[in-house]
Amino acid sequence: MTVTLADGTIRTEQWRLLTSLLDPAAHPATELVDLYHERWQSETTYFSIKATMLDGRVLRSRSLTGLDQEVYALLTTYQALIRAAADTACTRPGLDMDRISFTVLQTTAADTVTTATGILPPAGPAELLGTIGRAVLDALHPARHRHRVKARTRKNPTSKYGPNAGQHPTTSQNYTIRTAVTFFEHGLANRSRT
Repeated sequence: MTVTLADGTIRTEQWRLLTSLLDPAAHPATELVDLYHERWQSETTYFSIKATMLDGRVLRSRSLTGLDQEVYALLTTYQALIRAAADTACTRPGLDMDRISFTVLQTTAADTVTTATGILPPAGPAELLGTIGRAVLDALHPARHRHRVKARTRKNPTSKYGPNAGQHPTTSQNYTIRTAVTFFEHGLANRSRT
């Protein structure tokens, strides 16, 4: 894979994708590479729970059963919010769930519950969208995310790991990626350890 940054810097890396999906017609390599990036959805789930829902706070319970209860409450709330986002996405064909702001989703849901407004639908048939869905649709992320290459790095003062140390650009840059896919039917050569 070759990454070319806007300032002309070129970085080439070899990536290996190991998979048990061996039929290239049913599972093209380019689709598998694209799906690799989607796997980060689980990481954004953890981030949403830790940074947005907990807002940096730690769990309060001092017992195992209490911790279980708090974790299940967080997961249940997260699932309810994602369900509301999915219902909202269904009202607009082709809307990618990645465009929905989790922060707007959570804030609107919390405001709706605490003020008890817009909870019951008006007389007549209930609509799928609701108060939360309308707020989310009014604050969608852009269709195309800005490309970044390691620009958000920040040294945590309590981290045992060193800072960026010049390994990556310190400002955001646009980039292009060129990928060459090679199939090996009889194994791969070992990578050099240098």
